Amino acid sequence: MTLSLQDIAEKLHTAQANATETSQLEEEISIDSAYEVQRLILDRRLAQGETYIGPKLGFTSKAKMEQMGVHNIIVGFLTDAMDHDPSEELSLKDLIHPRIEPELVFELGSAVEPVADESVEELAERIRSAVRKVAVGMEVIDSRYKDFKFNLADVVSDNTSAARFVVGQYQDFPRELAGLKVEFLINGEVVDSADTNAILGDPNEAFLELAKMIQKYGFHLPAGATILGGSMTAAQWLEAGQVIEARVETFEPLTLKVAG
Repeated sequence: MTLSLQDIAEKLHTAQANATETSQLEEEISIDSAYEVQRLILDRRLAQGETYIGPKLGFTSKAKMEQMGVHNIIVGFLTDAMDHDPSEELSLKDLIHPRIEPELVFELGSAVEPVADESVEELAERIRSAVRKVAVGMEVIDSRYKDFKFNLADVVSDNTSAARFVVGQYQDFPRELAGLKVEFLINGEVVDSADTNAILGDPNEAFLELAKMIQKYGFHLPAGATILGGSMTAAQWLEAGQVIEARVETFEPLTLKVAG
């Protein structure tokens, strides 16, 4: 039986809500249709009382593309229910098979709306100019698909595997972000390292990619929006009792404890 886009959205939303994995999509749907499924899932979460707070980029680093076998930059949505306070332990009980990755997080000072006949470069510059703060962050990704396996349309439909995110101490923006050393630690051991140029060769390029997706799919950027710039390393599996730390040169380290 062929599922409608509404059916696919319900399937993925239910898997997320119940923390149970589901099968990959049997239907071959276009990327445009996959973003429509994502929007339908957002509608369901908003109807449950969640608040949209901004977009997140995915597969912005070569390491992450190679890890997951997907080579297209993608965008998903964030809600307030995904925002986890790093001072509190992260429970895994509502997650399926979570992984975690270090990111840069941007906060908008003012809303940005696309305007007619605006180039993608002009929109990207307006987004960058509206950013007032930047911080080290971590994103918990938790694909709803069995064995964490998917194709491009699968992962876009599944809101890019978004589950939780944590944000460290914000610093004023603009500031230099290119070429900063990155270390990702679990239980005090460095498990991966990179530099901030892992994000598209320069973290500021994230604004251009986001602008492209906004013009095509209409993601909103309200005042105060949170934007995740994409992972700087491959993602690591989460296990009970771990202590996760993300270090980015010139920023305060960000630490997260996983509940035992």
